[in-house]
Amino acid sequence: MRRKALPTTFYRRDTTTVARELLGMRLCRQLPDGDVQSGIIVETEAYLGREDPACHTYGGRHTPRTATMYAAGGVAYVYLIYGMYYCLNAVTRDAGEPEAVLIRALAPEQGMAQWQAAYPRLKPHQWLSGPGRLCRALQIDKSLDGLSLRSEALWIEKGERVAGEDIVSAPRIGVDYAGAAAQWPLRFYVHQHPAVSRR
Repeated sequence: MRRKALPTTFYRRDTTTVARELLGMRLCRQLPDGDVQSGIIVETEAYLGREDPACHTYGGRHTPRTATMYAAGGVAYVYLIYGMYYCLNAVTRDAGEPEAVLIRALAPEQGMAQWQAAYPRLKPHQWLSGPGRLCRALQIDKSLDGLSLRSEALWIEKGERVAGEDIVSAPRIGVDYAGAAAQWPLRFYVHQHPAVSRR
């Protein structure tokens, strides 16, 4: 267990609050070879469970894919989209309340030499921009689904404080199928940060 990791009580709260307060926190990944990579969270999206048409558990949907969302907050929910990109979420609320926060973008910190070598055509702010890209860079895949966010392999710790006036809320990305819920202002990001998704 990582002593500096955020306590599980951080996640077992209102999901929108957690999504905002994750901005500025540091996501850390210890790779199988022992190397540690990290980045500061600069963009998140909240997904509000049974009442949210954009959420995987809308209407109480419970499948093998979504089972992790029903766990008590403080674990990773990792899923595959388009058959090729993994997405990392922090499960929130108490057990049986299937909500989560999607980690959309990080500002790179530790691991920059490896990312420069792996992605020479990208600019540094692009290495961890977008949920699929950050999972690729940090080697996050389905094997980490359900893992505690206080584990040796994956954890979130305090990073940099983001002032309230620097936090922007906006509609989520890629959820047009959700009808009116697509316009809910549940995406949060650091104002004018280059790693944040552009629409």
